[in-house]
Amino acid sequence: MPVEGGKTDMERIGLFSEMGYVTVGDKYVPQFNRPFNEAASKNRQMLPGGSKEMSNLQAGYFDPHFVRIFEGEGYVNLNQVRRRHMMEEAKKNLGKAFLPSDGDKKPCGLGSYYGTIGRPVPFFSAQSKPKEKYEPPGKNLYTNPGKKGTGYGYANVTIGKQFSHSADFYDAAKLNDKKENEEHHRLLKGTPFKLNLYPREYFDTNPYLFEKPLPPIKKTEKKEALAHPFKPSSPGKKGTKYEELQDCFSTVLLASGRQVAL
Repeated sequence: MPVEGGKTDMERIGLFSEMGYVTVGDKYVPQFNRPFNEAASKNRQMLPGGSKEMSNLQAGYFDPHFVRIFEGEGYVNLNQVRRRHMMEEAKKNLGKAFLPSDGDKKPCGLGSYYGTIGRPVPFFSAQSKPKEKYEPPGKNLYTNPGKKGTGYGYANVTIGKQFSHSADFYDAAKLNDKKENEEHHRLLKGTPFKLNLYPREYFDTNPYLFEKPLPPIKKTEKKEALAHPFKPSSPGKKGTKYEELQDCFSTVLLASGRQVAL
């Protein structure tokens, strides 16, 4: 128990003390109105100076001076090599470059030879050449004055003779067929060929035809079969002789099935 006028154990030791209410009474600020990265707009900021670009100067590298990638590697500058090659080629020139004493001469018209190396060619001259006087040939002899007109639809206007008129009959094809048929029948010498061996159907002898009379048909005799086979009335007697058996059975059944009396 705390002494009167003293501090409690919580206040004296500070353990398990209740947290203070810091934000009690503060105004609510919505999320979309809160400033983003507010510290970036206050006080001084660090300026890195931007990204460096690659160039032939040393400012484009991080090192203060150029460092070889490999030890003992030779460095070649292409621009320096081109300049050296141009200087060596320029030493071969004997003098300055050739410059004409005057500029190009422009022609004054088509077919002009002004400003060219050669001279005018007389063959291409535009002057007229001397010619003989033209004498037209004489006309042909006329026996009759020429006929006027184009000749279309007029008779006896062309050089050749006029074609004679020929009528075309309506049944010309039918009449021609009739004349040809009559001429064909006129050239025939007789009636169509007919075979005079009727009723025979062949010119030569038929190998399968037999003209001789056939022998009479043989009739086969039918054997009469017994209606019932022979069956003894009782079995054989024991102790009897052959002579006694002949007296008992007076009929014998043959192999053909017929019964014969003894």
